[in-house]
Amino acid sequence: MQRFCIKTSSIEIDPLAAPSAFVSFLMSVRGNELDRYDAENLAHALLHMPGLESLDLSGNPIEDSGIRSLISYFTKNPDSRLADLNLENCELSCCGVIEFLDTLSMLEKPLKFLSVADNALGSEVAEAVVNSFTISIESLNIMGIGLGPLGFLALGRKLEKVSKKLLSINISKNRGGLETARFLSKLIPLAPKLISIDASYNLMPPEALLMLCDSLRTAKGDLKRLDMTGNSCISHEADHSSLLHEFQHNGEPIFVLPSSSVSHVPYDDDP
Repeated sequence: MQRFCIKTSSIEIDPLAAPSAFVSFLMSVRGNELDRYDAENLAHALLHMPGLESLDLSGNPIEDSGIRSLISYFTKNPDSRLADLNLENCELSCCGVIEFLDTLSMLEKPLKFLSVADNALGSEVAEAVVNSFTISIESLNIMGIGLGPLGFLALGRKLEKVSKKLLSINISKNRGGLETARFLSKLIPLAPKLISIDASYNLMPPEALLMLCDSLRTAKGDLKRLDMTGNSCISHEADHSSLLHEFQHNGEPIFVLPSSSVSHVPYDDDP
């Protein structure tokens, strides 16, 4: 595995100099202020990199036009080996991400890991998100995309099929309240391979914990980790020792609970 990093403010890649001879490699252009035009140039260059398996574009304002250049790359290169894609904080909208996720669902070789975290997508992206992890994606990061209660309600309503491939999901910092727990209670039994959930900082009330416990008792999956830090359902005055003892995987507690009052403060993403 080779790592190929670009540390410039714009993309100008000579295709002949691209590491196409590598068996597999990673490319990171993280935080380089690349815009939609740079993304278009990058998409052309990627066609000359058949060994590319991981691409990190996070922290670049490529916007929806940039993600559409990636759509063009995937449609022109159906045999792409690209498996991991990070689009965190790329100033994407729900329209661009929905179009992108719909394209991914039709690929013969779909992505395994996708992050669209920290983009203001809102609740409208819910249906496309559900399709992505019920069809192909193994690890999904949708942290801080502004789902809110309506988004989690829509996720739960759209979730009907068994998710045979999903291994991990990060839904933290979406301020979903009780609807977060309702969604997870439905997801856990439908995702038998799911091993990790980050549900921290979602403003879940006390009844959310009871709901999740009931789901875990009936599920037959292999969940190893459920991060509940930063939710109001976790009281530091309460004794959670019985909960930690009941829900374990290989002797380790499944629930990740706050260890101090600092981590108990609900996450606030308002400026």
